[in-house]
Amino acid sequence: MIVVVAPGQGSQTPGFLAPWLELDGVRERLEAYSDAVELDLIELGTTADADAIRRTDVAQPLIVAAGIVAAAALERDITATAGHSVGEVTAAVVGGVLSDTDGIRLVATRGRAMAEAAAAVPTGMSAVIGGDEAAVVGRLAELGLTPANRNGGGQIVAAGELPALDALRAEPPAGARVIPLQVAGAFHTAYMASAVETLRGFAATLSPADPAAHLWTNRDGALVSGGAEFLHLLVGQVASPVRWDRCMESFAGAGITGLVELAPAGTLTGLAKRGLRGVPTVAVKTPSDLAAARDLLDRVA
Repeated sequence: MIVVVAPGQGSQTPGFLAPWLELDGVRERLEAYSDAVELDLIELGTTADADAIRRTDVAQPLIVAAGIVAAAALERDITATAGHSVGEVTAAVVGGVLSDTDGIRLVATRGRAMAEAAAAVPTGMSAVIGGDEAAVVGRLAELGLTPANRNGGGQIVAAGELPALDALRAEPPAGARVIPLQVAGAFHTAYMASAVETLRGFAATLSPADPAAHLWTNRDGALVSGGAEFLHLLVGQVASPVRWDRCMESFAGAGITGLVELAPAGTLTGLAKRGLRGVPTVAVKTPSDLAAARDLLDRVA
């Protein structure tokens, strides 16, 4: 089994969509998505600078649109999928729970709601690399911070108010490095409660289908067989921790024989090299990576 995974916020870089526009039909698809979210995704993904695409309400639909485009360009049946944070919306589309248009509309609502929630209190996120896990979690508790992402491979992302994050960086746990992340809020924490309510209201207008592929949730790494259940978990995930470590444990337990990361790729294949040692990976950053991804997907377990 080959799992196709979708990255989260922070994976975007200026101009990353440009090479995808060379593929037939991609421009038209992105124009339709742009109309649906009232953003020029083509301009944002080709000529906008890093500050413009860092905005939560921009980054999220941009990342999901890129992932959907890359998944379609694979031209292969996808039998197993998962997404990290906002990448779960991509996975919902790839896995058949939502149509591409509904997925894009959902992520646009998500991005706006999370941006509004983040504006209420100055908060942020920092990656904590290395150190003893229990000691790291204990230090976060001392500072009133939340382990918002447990990514495996010795990486935990702390989230909370900026003074507490500054204190964490000034006095990190033994053996750990603290790297501030370029995000505008404490995502996957209680600071996002208002965004959950907004997203729940929008999700109620959708008609999810049951997954057509193996689909794992960030909540606890479990497989989800119902579309309505996955949509419910996806909504709640906005204010609850991302357990990518458990997703990778579940991939290993399922005996996956490879991992393909959709555009804008790189982050999850990096985590897999540490958390899923020996499992072949392909990061689909540009269309030039599609051939390698197809070869991996064509392998028989």
